[in-house]
Amino acid sequence: MSDLIVTNGRIFTSDPDRPWADSLAVTEGKIAAVGSLEEVRAAVSADAEVVDLDGRFAMPGLVDVHAHLGLGGRQLAFELPVLPTDDVAAIAAKVSQWQAGLEPGQWVVGGIVGSTVMDDLTHDDLRTLDDAAAGHPVLLRDDTMHNRWVNSAAFEILGISEESPDPEGGTFVRDGNGLHNGVLTELACSAAEAAVLESIDDVAGFHAKAIGTAVQTLNSYGVTAVQESATMDYAVRTLHDLDEAGELTAHVVASMPSKPFLEEGITGEELYRVGDENHSTHLHPTFAKYVLDGVPMTRTSALLTPYQCHHHDDDPNFSGEALWDSDELEASLLALADRGLNAKLHATGDGAVRMILDAVETVRRERGWDSKFHIAHVEYVHDDDLARFAQLQVVPDASPYLWFPSVMQESMAKQVSAETFARSWPLRRLLESGALVSCGSDWPCAAPTPDPWTGLATLITRANPDPAVPGQLNASEALTVEQAIATFTSNPAQAMGLGEVTGMLRAGMSADFIILDRDLFAADPARLHETAVLKTYFEGNLVYEA
Repeated sequence: MSDLIVTNGRIFTSDPDRPWADSLAVTEGKIAAVGSLEEVRAAVSADAEVVDLDGRFAMPGLVDVHAHLGLGGRQLAFELPVLPTDDVAAIAAKVSQWQAGLEPGQWVVGGIVGSTVMDDLTHDDLRTLDDAAAGHPVLLRDDTMHNRWVNSAAFEILGISEESPDPEGGTFVRDGNGLHNGVLTELACSAAEAAVLESIDDVAGFHAKAIGTAVQTLNSYGVTAVQESATMDYAVRTLHDLDEAGELTAHVVASMPSKPFLEEGITGEELYRVGDENHSTHLHPTFAKYVLDGVPMTRTSALLTPYQCHHHDDDPNFSGEALWDSDELEASLLALADRGLNAKLHATGDGAVRMILDAVETVRRERGWDSKFHIAHVEYVHDDDLARFAQLQVVPDASPYLWFPSVMQESMAKQVSAETFARSWPLRRLLESGALVSCGSDWPCAAPTPDPWTGLATLITRANPDPAVPGQLNASEALTVEQAIATFTSNPAQAMGLGEVTGMLRAGMSADFIILDRDLFAADPARLHETAVLKTYFEGNLVYEA
């Protein structure tokens, strides 16, 4: 590791004690000094390499509090790209072109299918997908990653017929005529994902390529720390092996599912033991993952008020169902605290959010304040529960590009009540109440890359960067530039247990920093999504250069 002096530009540190600096020094992979050029020269050797910013803007490496490295890396390394805006015809055309390059019987795997497409698929659309696939089995993921669209060849492999009952925790969706349309929701997806993996010869090599691609891609967007948010045993082991080989160029916090998830594999205590065995320098298997509900688009979020009804057989009082009952959740979180693990809890409905806050209140009363709790994704939080995040030290984990006006929001607006929808993503009020709002991409949900600059921009504008998509979503909740940067740097680092390691440029912390093509404080907020990373440094080493 070379000694470095970084100077001759504007350096934002994200350190509230010293937000700006002229220069910084790096030695042995850590920041040795922050201040004037004269101050930092004294902290390194005389032959230190000078990184000349040439007037550019530098800041801490970004921290993504919620991403799925396995799924995202697979998508980039191996799979068919589909846009959330593609209709059935466009998807079929892409499947047809992709399958032409495959071996007989090989799966067509890809995404992202938009929620508005998934909403309205029919049995005829399944036939269209069958024709395009020309006999190949197909698995396409939607923009929530909670649902899949498969074809008849996949159904045959999975042993699913028109008479098959829905599996526990999921559904084989049918159209208005009672026929399968190929959509699998929630836990119905796990067998299909397992079938895809079973068809791969070198599974270990497949995982290493996927996760390695994911980390390199994060680095290219300026991300130097990430919380992997549904970490199965293969991912824990792969990340550990990459780290031991010196190839893990980000701090990674793992979140291990407490119950069966969308991917098949061991969960709960058995998986936690794998985590215990695989701690390494940059891998921290310190969180469990809980899924309290589904997503609004399939009416599987647990809400406090009824869904809007669109079918004659709907229960007008149906508000969704949580996947845990309150006593079970409370007991599990108490046991988790005793085990020394933290929890990341998926909750898209305000009812599920309240259930978690109630359970955490018991944990705080009976076990104290050591455990960390994140609630992802805080789309909908009742006003009465906003202050409880700070009071209970619960982290709101928000994924900004899930919520700027988009096809996903169009689908949500059709399902949840107008009053609930109007309260979407109350991030400013959460911040002002003292909550540690932390942001992540939730990649590959909603977007094909983990580009954080789109998310940061929409925190400030509450609008889609594409001028063809009008409107703002709950504009009163917009953040300032400095607040938005904190939600992508110091806040998530602290939330993940890495607050003394990364997320700020402060003496003694990891030398994780990035150089950008623009000053975020001087740029037009409407164009912040165009921000490009010129260089990314992890522990003082250059790991990405444009």
